[in-house]
Amino acid sequence: MATKNKYPLPAFYFSVSWGDNMNVNFSEVSGLNVETQVIEYRDGASKEYATMKMPGMQKYGNLTLKRGSLADDNGFFDWWNKVALNTIERRDVTVSLLNEEHKAVITWNVKNAFPVKVDGGSLKSTGNEVLIETLELAHEGITIKRGDK
Repeated sequence: MATKNKYPLPAFYFSVSWGDNMNVNFSEVSGLNVETQVIEYRDGASKEYATMKMPGMQKYGNLTLKRGSLADDNGFFDWWNKVALNTIERRDVTVSLLNEEHKAVITWNVKNAFPVKVDGGSLKSTGNEVLIETLELAHEGITIKRGDK
């Protein structure tokens, strides 16, 4: 019986979408992480000379999106400029790692994201690079779906 080779997934073919923009092109996505905070507790009558550790609340890192700057696209700054006086336009963001057939292998669904930082890039007179702009998003959670599960 032949077994199928298992290789780690390449991370270079992915798509990002939010709201009405079904595919926003980015060169890099980072911050797809979650951690469970630890609660330490010890009552005064405990015979153990150490704290007990319990799982606490989940904490999500900010999502960072990078792309080449386009002359006629001000979408990052337009979204960021809407954050004023406690009025925030929140968007659900979907990041999908794709296979050769353009189908999602892993999908991260980011809930209620809003921009907290926009970086227009760095300029260098002797450089030969593309101008990269960065959007950093705070959010309220990530769910991960692998394959057809």
